This record gives sequence, C-alpha cells and structure tokens, in this order.
Amino acid sequence: MDSTRIIMMMKLYNHIRTIILLLFIILFSYNANSQNSMDQRQVSILPVPAIGYSPETKTYIGAVTLLTISNPFDTLTRTSNAEIEFNYTWNKQIIVESVWNYFTAGEVWFTRGLLHYSKYPDVYYGIGAVTTDAGKLNFEGNRFMLDLDVLRNIGGNRFFGAGVIHKTFGNIQKDSLAYPELMSESNYGLKVLYLKDSRNSILSPTMGNYFEISNAFNTGSSFYYSVTMDWRHYKGFNKTKRHVLAGRLYHNSIFGTPPFYDYAMIGGDEYARGYYLGRYRDKHFSTFQFEYRSLLFWRIGLAAFGGISAIYNEFTGIEGENLKPNAGLGLRFLADKKENTSLRIDYAIGTQNQSGFYISFGESF
Repeated sequence: MDSTRIIMMMKLYNHIRTIILLLFIILFSYNANSQNSMDQRQVSILPVPAIGYSPETKTYIGAVTLLTISNPFDTLTRTSNAEIEFNYTWNKQIIVESVWNYFTAGEVWFTRGLLHYSKYPDVYYGIGAVTTDAGKLNFEGNRFMLDLDVLRNIGGNRFFGAGVIHKTFGNIQKDSLAYPELMSESNYGLKVLYLKDSRNSILSPTMGNYFEISNAFNTGSSFYYSVTMDWRHYKGFNKTKRHVLAGRLYHNSIFGTPPFYDYAMIGGDEYARGYYLGRYRDKHFSTFQFEYRSLLFWRIGLAAFGGISAIYNEFTGIEGENLKPNAGLGLRFLADKKENTSLRIDYAIGTQNQSGFYISFGESF
C-alpha cells in the first residue's frame, strides 16, 4: 500500500472518529436545550462537552460553557453572548479561551473581546503566497492574546470606540535555524474602530448588514500599523428565514514589519475555509466569501459556500499565484432553536491540495 493511500485512510479514520464523538454532543445539546426551552430567564447557561476538528488542531475535545443574555421586555437590545472553552487536541495543543459580545440596555454601549492562552505546537511555512510542504518547519510555543474593544452608540446602529491588543508568542522552540523571524516576541497595540451593525443576531444572523473599519497602532520589536475592513450582508428568504444568502468582503493590510504571527494570513475557520491558517501570510490579504444556508427539516440544514482570496506583498503585485479560491459544503444541526445557533460541520477545499474539515458552534461569519 503506497504512502498516499495510507495518508488518505488515516484522514478518513480521523473524520469518522470525530463524527462518532460528535453524535454524543448533538444528543446532549438537544436534551439540554429542550429542558431549558420553558425557562424564561434572562441569562441562559449551556455547559456542554466540546468536540471539533480543524486542520490546525486535528480533533479536539474539551468543555465549553455558552452564555446568552437577553431581556424579553427590551426589544431594542440584541442578545449578548459569551463563551468559555477549554480544549485538548490530537496535536497535543492545550487551548483555554473566552470570547464575548455584550450590549448594555438599549445598545448604548457595546463591548467585545478575546482572552486566549494556549500551549501550541504548530507548523510554519514562511512568508509569501508561494510556499511548499518541503519548506515547512514544526515549532512549539506558548501563546497569550488579549483583544478588548469598547464602543459607544453614536446613532442608529452605528458605533465608535477604541480597543487594546496584547499578544505574546513565547518560549518558541524549533528544530532548525531556518526562518530567523520565527522567534519569541510580544506586541502591544491601540485601536480606533467604527462599525455599523444592523444584523438581527450576532451568532447566526439571517438578515441585515455589518460594516467595520479599524486602525491599529502596534509596537513590539518595531512599530507597525494595520488597517482592517469587514463588510457582511445577510438576506433571508420567506418569513421564517429558512434560507439565507450571506456574503463577506474582508481586507487586512500591514504597514511596517510585524512579528511572524501578526502578518495578514489566509485560512482558518473564519476567513477562508479550506486553507491551513498561516500557510500563506504576507502584508496584504483580501477575500470575498459567500454562503447559502438552508434549514431543510426539523433541526437539520445544509450549506454551500466558496470564494476567492488574494495574499500579496504589494498592491501592484497581484498575479495568478496570489489568488486562492476555495469552495465547500456543510451540514447544520440547530442546537439552540431560540437563538438560532447551529452546530456546524464543514468540508472545504483550496488549491495546492489544501483542504479543511471544521466542526464548531455558530456560523463562520
């Protein structure tokens, strides 16, 4: 049996193992949600075991607590949410993370954030739109990330505010002297943000628009500046919004010399499924993604998605090798009917034999 066939069988085995474990999560989530469906508390807490898969982590298991905060008598304020999660992966990675999105009454203030710690063996491919498997380098390190934004409503669905960023990639260990930029480093940053958000839900929107532009001023071993633009549109069809068309246009530019981990990067579950996050990284990243989601029957739905991305060093240097298309299909299980939050299973492909299998709560965007 040749090596290619062995690798394919191993990947299939990993996927089957993940699906089997996932069945237990679905049953547990459904029962927990059914028991809480009659409870009209403003704060809903759903502790569940966690199971997932991505190219960066392989299969992971752990525990997650999902919190939703709502007021049935306040129709002007959307539901806030928070998530606290601990995972251990088949790649021997330890991940502890908390994310939140919180609106005050009447959406006068909005705060969101990320607090992350991980001990994370990873793979580095270098910088640029053309990298090879032969050039990859395994490395280990500890990661700490803090990203906190506070915004004030300035009228309608428009918010303006500021944020702070801190990232540390420490105790970097690698087996080669290649890639001298791959070293321990920390950076601190200040952000200025503007966003307009008319989505009807934060986790699983079915209608509305989202537009954000942010500028970040960062300092570490050197000073660098970043600009990010994020536009999303959601169109739900028929009164029940069982069919949704979603689109996203995202751009990130870096000016200066950032640490290796803060370059613009393609891939991952959030931006361009089908590519290993960090397989391609450079000064500029642009992507257009679309997705069609359909709730078929009971709590079961399907999704089809795809897009085109570009990773490049200069605005005048976009060529064929900088373009990275992706496409995929997904399965949805409506785990929380009240908040319209689904357990998501996606498979996506890219170029140069890149592919990704993803399991997560909530939509990619």
